Amino acid sequence: MASQAKKFPDLWLDPDEDPRAAAGSSATDERSVLLDYLRHFRMTFELKCQGLDAEQMARRSVEPSTMSLLGLLRHLAHVEQVWFRITMEGNEIPRLWGKDQDREADFDGAVADDAVVAEAWEAWRREVAHAEEFVDRAQSLELVSLHPTRDPITLRELLVHLIEEYARHCGHADLIRERIDGRTGQ
Repeated sequence: MASQAKKFPDLWLDPDEDPRAAAGSSATDERSVLLDYLRHFRMTFELKCQGLDAEQMARRSVEPSTMSLLGLLRHLAHVEQVWFRITMEGNEIPRLWGKDQDREADFDGAVADDAVVAEAWEAWRREVAHAEEFVDRAQSLELVSLHPTRDPITLRELLVHLIEEYARHCGHADLIRERIDGRTGQ
């Protein structure tokens, strides 16, 4: 698939059509800066998966890795759930994809099936929305996690960790997407 860019064909999208640029930022305080970076990387990951069918989403990067865009999507939904619902809120709930029993369930269960892809997108969007609501309600970045057996972490530390997590996986997604159809990131 060729680039959608018209002015700059080597880019994913022309800069004036990039939804990340449209979101913009005039953030000056720490909280807004952290949230803008996290929003940017969440959107970047979503762009990397745009326009792919179930087979392409589930296609493995290179052997012996089980990494795929679908696996990364499932993994990121799980990450959002664990950090916000389980760690920060202290909820005792089953982890997505059965990861309580199988640490690799997010990647191993990433199979080329439209229903699996739809479920992954629904879970990721639900967990991101919950995380955004949690952060909106938090009175301070100094808010400390409530999980009884995990080491305490502040909301500030968590947001920095998620920025790092998404940035790393966006790099993986760049390489996987290029292997699928030759499109490269920007």
